[in-house]
Amino acid sequence: MPVHVPVMTAEVLTALNPARGGFYVDCTVGLGGHARALAAAGATRLLGIDRDRTALARAADALSDYGDRVELVHGDYRDAPRLLDERGIDAVDGILADLGVSSMQLDTPGRGFSFQRDEALDMRMDTSQGPTAADLIGRVDERDLADVIYAYGEERRSRAVARAVVAARRLAPIVTTGQLAAIVRRVVGRTGRIDPATRTFQAIRVWVNEELAGLDVFLRAASARLAVGARFAVLTFHSLEDRPVKHTFRALVHESDRFRLVTKKSVVPGDEETRLNPRARSARLRAIERVG
Repeated sequence: MPVHVPVMTAEVLTALNPARGGFYVDCTVGLGGHARALAAAGATRLLGIDRDRTALARAADALSDYGDRVELVHGDYRDAPRLLDERGIDAVDGILADLGVSSMQLDTPGRGFSFQRDEALDMRMDTSQGPTAADLIGRVDERDLADVIYAYGEERRSRAVARAVVAARRLAPIVTTGQLAAIVRRVVGRTGRIDPATRTFQAIRVWVNEELAGLDVFLRAASARLAVGARFAVLTFHSLEDRPVKHTFRALVHESDRFRLVTKKSVVPGDEETRLNPRARSARLRAIERVG
């Protein structure tokens, strides 16, 4: 079974300060690594949310020692304000949102996130609903596909990739990761150490899961639920996520004296962490605090 290593755990604990106790929300609980660290460090109660039911089952095992101090709920991170309302909770003492894809999702066969294996082209974080990557690629207009690949993958050859995908699907449905990766590699070619399919796969994953939809709205809504002295920390893994977090947090501070930036600049993992866990190298942590 793939081992999940929570990213920047020490930095998350420093940012959120769970030692003072209180109610914390992990909006993307994943396999429970960060949530377990928060509970162990002093969080009195914790609400964990995730759209991946498989991850939630693993998180339940990881957090079983904490009994009814932890509640796990199936949902999207953007559901956090509604889920708090349903529980009659107006303000919380800390919020974490880790926007990355977990090692479990990347490494588990059959999920379709990785081009390292030839398998069904799924890519859904919540496999219980919504179209798969194969479904969307099979019906999307060429221009729209190019826009997706450029906007979410920052792939400079997006139009050529989209054109090749549409041409290939006329001959046979594109239903596996191997098919898609081969098409992209032929078009993009290798220019460095990164696999040519990387940017397109990121774009399709973001598109399938609507990862960026309403992110700025969520950031504001979640910040509004902080108690005085509480903090909201967000982990991002590419610039498409980091930019709206940076801009929204700065806007909140500019618009009101109720907030202050805990992180003037994004915090990055240390050399030792990136050596032990290379997937952490792109992580960025930003945090904001309610002060009034």
